Amino acid sequence: MARRAKRRRIEPPERVTVKLGDMTQEGATTARDGDRDLVIDCGIPGETAVVELDREERGRFYGRVVDVLDHSPDRIDAPCPYFGECGGCQWQHVSYERQLAMKREIVAEKLHEVGGFGEPPVSPTLGAENPWGYRNHIRFTAKPRGEIGFVQRGTHRFLRIDECLIADPWINQALPKLQGKGSGMHQVAIRLGVKTGDILIHPDVSEIDPSLPPTQTHYYEELLGCRFRISAASFFQTNTPQAERLISLVRERLDPQPGETLADAYAGVGTFAVILAPLVSRVIAIEESAAAVDDAMVNIAACPNVQYYRGKVEDVLPTLDERIDCLILDPPRIGAHPAAIDAVLKSRPSRIAYVSCDPATLARDLRLLAGAYDLLDVTPVDMFPQTHHIECVATLRRDPASRGSGF
Repeated sequence: MARRAKRRRIEPPERVTVKLGDMTQEGATTARDGDRDLVIDCGIPGETAVVELDREERGRFYGRVVDVLDHSPDRIDAPCPYFGECGGCQWQHVSYERQLAMKREIVAEKLHEVGGFGEPPVSPTLGAENPWGYRNHIRFTAKPRGEIGFVQRGTHRFLRIDECLIADPWINQALPKLQGKGSGMHQVAIRLGVKTGDILIHPDVSEIDPSLPPTQTHYYEELLGCRFRISAASFFQTNTPQAERLISLVRERLDPQPGETLADAYAGVGTFAVILAPLVSRVIAIEESAAAVDDAMVNIAACPNVQYYRGKVEDVLPTLDERIDCLILDPPRIGAHPAAIDAVLKSRPSRIAYVSCDPATLARDLRLLAGAYDLLDVTPVDMFPQTHHIECVATLRRDPASRGSGF
């Protein structure tokens, strides 16, 4: 049985003055205080700041900036009154232009350190037209006394929230109708179809406020003119406008052609499969989640050239006899299973678009593909403004000199 990491609260919190170093993938800055390694929230690299340390874990000390002595020109006033306490946003104190630059820098660093790429081809981050009010899916915590909110930074303590500045305006309009009335509920999840106006709220809160829609099994959203059913248990991107930009980027970089077969691995509810189906002869989609596949069966009803397989990519992909011309890999945060990477190398598609929500696991998997494929580009797409989360689209082409690991 794995041992839990040793964690110690520092009581009372300790204040020290330090020079802030690099930004971590988790959105904090590093620093040194004598022989101690520090991880500091609410900072910007290069600043000199007074920081308050409140806990120690695995020999590292964690805290936050409480006073900036030498400001970065990119520091701004965070507009949210909960910033610094709420665990949802990490970068509201950083100008949006610098946020985009930092995300590119983090991706390049991971490709170098984890992937072993000397000069990784990382393009500028595709920023959001509106970096506020973009989240179409919010999951609130409900307390026994009825309050609705989130979890405080670095703790399990509850934080009441009356407005979330990155949530869609409709969600913020619904929040006051629920605030103080969530007794008996553990969580309240609200999902919104930005293009359709469809609402999915779980659990049923229509008795609390009749103006809120009763719970249903699914809702609908549209991307690039295509309509998708999404059930409560199915994943769907939380930023609709940026999801459309990401799909358009994959379409452009993969360049699917008539007569080709496209494989969509980790296909979810079928967003890539449905949108790209008219461009190719056949789409083979692979998805493990039963709920997502059920949704996909509805979503592909008008796409006779799409075939879905329910199962793990590492189990299904090696069994396919068809030639695969181009491939989309869109795995969860943990990245692709090693057996899935082996199957990709044996199937030898000429082009790959790898969509990732974690630069470290992306770098790890690209390193495994690098012997058979040339990495042409990695473009970060900012699906999550004001946070440290980074989505990327990596474009690979098969190296003509390589015969692949299966030969």
